[in-house]
Amino acid sequence: MRWGRPASMGIVATLAGCQPATTRPPFPPVPEAAITEMRLPAGEATRLLAAAFQADSMPIQRVVVKDGWLETTWFDALSGRHTGRRPIGVNAVRVRAWADPTHPGSSKVTVETIYHPLADPSLPERELDRQVPRDHPIAIKVRAALQDLVKRYGGPPAPVAPPAAGPEDQQAPEAPPGDETPVEGAPEAGAPDQPTP
Repeated sequence: MRWGRPASMGIVATLAGCQPATTRPPFPPVPEAAITEMRLPAGEATRLLAAAFQADSMPIQRVVVKDGWLETTWFDALSGRHTGRRPIGVNAVRVRAWADPTHPGSSKVTVETIYHPLADPSLPERELDRQVPRDHPIAIKVRAALQDLVKRYGGPPAPVAPPAAGPEDQQAPEAPPGDETPVEGAPEAGAPDQPTP
């Protein structure tokens, strides 16, 4: 089937309009990624997290504050140095972080620390990504950096308590059948009626 120029130009324009104007990776974080909420706007959380990772010997490759994400190069987990070899095994890792606005002035920060368990050229690279175990040294550094930011700037806002019920809204709970509680001042079941004076 062949389209005329106006039809094909319309399709190209439509497809171009579907592409979000973001530099973020086209995939979400792995499900096991570390997640926390902090009282920082997404851009500021991204900037401060990048600084914390850099100070902790993680080689930052890209930080995009306006889009709220960052990533390191593939690096050796023990030395913190960039690795040029094919990343296979838990000693060669990459860290990516996403910061998404939640409440005004707060953001949810998600950080994955990934490795490739094997090499498989038939699969897209993202399908090889696996989250490192919780006790991995870089996973521990990531959690420490997140906890430090939460400690310094605050965590999620306290949940809003539902409004207290007024006296007219409060009702005494009904007793379940067969579990009747004696009312104060009333004769007990089975007791003879007391004559009234």
